[in-house]
Amino acid sequence: MRLVSGNANRPLADAIAKHLGMPLGEMHCGRFPDGEVKVEIQDDVRGADVFVVQPTTSNDFLMELLVICDALRRASAKRITAVIPYFGYARQDRKHAGRVPITAKLVANLITAAGFDRVLTVDLHAQQLQGFFDLPVDHLTALPVQIEYLKSLNLIDPVVVSPDTGSIKLADKVSKELGAKLAIIDKRRLGDSLTSVANVIGEIGARPAILVDDMITTAGSMTNAIKTAREFGATRVIPVCTHPVLCGDAFERLSAVKLDTLVVTDTIPLKRRFGELPIQTLSMAGLLAEAIKRIHTNQSVSSLFR
Repeated sequence: MRLVSGNANRPLADAIAKHLGMPLGEMHCGRFPDGEVKVEIQDDVRGADVFVVQPTTSNDFLMELLVICDALRRASAKRITAVIPYFGYARQDRKHAGRVPITAKLVANLITAAGFDRVLTVDLHAQQLQGFFDLPVDHLTALPVQIEYLKSLNLIDPVVVSPDTGSIKLADKVSKELGAKLAIIDKRRLGDSLTSVANVIGEIGARPAILVDDMITTAGSMTNAIKTAREFGATRVIPVCTHPVLCGDAFERLSAVKLDTLVVTDTIPLKRRFGELPIQTLSMAGLLAEAIKRIHTNQSVSSLFR
């Protein structure tokens, strides 16, 4: 088995390698003078089972993933698995207007065409994206890591709040795991990064509120939800998400709302300035390492969540 990484999230790849008790594979992944991706595999991978750790948080990192796969395939790797902690372009998963692309399917096709044999990913934006791939997909969830952390807080009578109707199933799972009440914020979207809160379904009251979502991008929805939870009496608000995309006006919005704490995972490295905010980062390295070990030995991955 070999584990290699592009430039998207080396700290996570190093942590996974440490959990597996093996070194991260030697590989040069840089750029030619004109900006094109340059990859050279420096380990012998002939006949090896290779795992490539690379969240696709940008176009450059997606291209790195594809070029690394081509290099491995031409170096005669036996099996190549894309370990994509964060799958980019996942929001464009259907035609919501007449002349728009389904980019999630396009990216899935690119990953297949590059020569990957399977995909390991975490908390896809929509479950149906697994069907976009013409190869096996192992879909992990960060819930075991998040639930363990939330239980360690020993919150008294918490309520789990879905910041919009799209996160109801996730919020319901968390509330059942914690034995907590459930509430839903009915959000009306005004644009790609603008939202307007319309109503709250259920009771929040004077108790800790846990807001759950799969990702925070520009933080418009989440900061609106934080304000709403406080307006409805929450004594403490704890937003929890898997993927801290955090772009656009996210820093300004999260700073303005005066967070109690924000809980994220390390599927995406935090930008430096977010270190000023009270953010708790949970590591996915142990869970990903166990999944990689089970894939390599042909054991069940789904049993990790039973």
